[in-house]
Amino acid sequence: MLKQVSIFAENQKGAFQAITGILKEENINILGSVTNDSAEYGIVRMIVSDTEKALAALSKKGYLCRANDILGVEMSDEVGNLDHLLISLSEGNISVDYIYLCFNRDTGKPVLIIHTDDIFEVEEYLKAKGFSVQ
Repeated sequence: MLKQVSIFAENQKGAFQAITGILKEENINILGSVTNDSAEYGIVRMIVSDTEKALAALSKKGYLCRANDILGVEMSDEVGNLDHLLISLSEGNISVDYIYLCFNRDTGKPVLIIHTDDIFEVEEYLKAKGFSVQ
């Protein structure tokens, strides 16, 4: 199971760079990220090299942020693998809140980041289906 940092930020020019600048100052590597926005605010979700250090640095600069559990499913970079995963989730009647992509720097394989309501149950289900879950 992986930890993700969720950062709430104003939807304004330079907001994302301000966050990445803080992480750079703290020597924290961003391994994967996705942003979702609305008219005034957005959520930046990231997998980083040091979750606790990132939370402390961002909070110190006034950002509202938190860490939460997410699943990482490492897969081969082949046509149809995402479809196979989504079919398996559907067969298990599992709803997904969101998915985004990062890469395992050691293996070079894509890692799909998945958030669902019951992370622990879904982790066991996917492992039983033969998926490589982190």
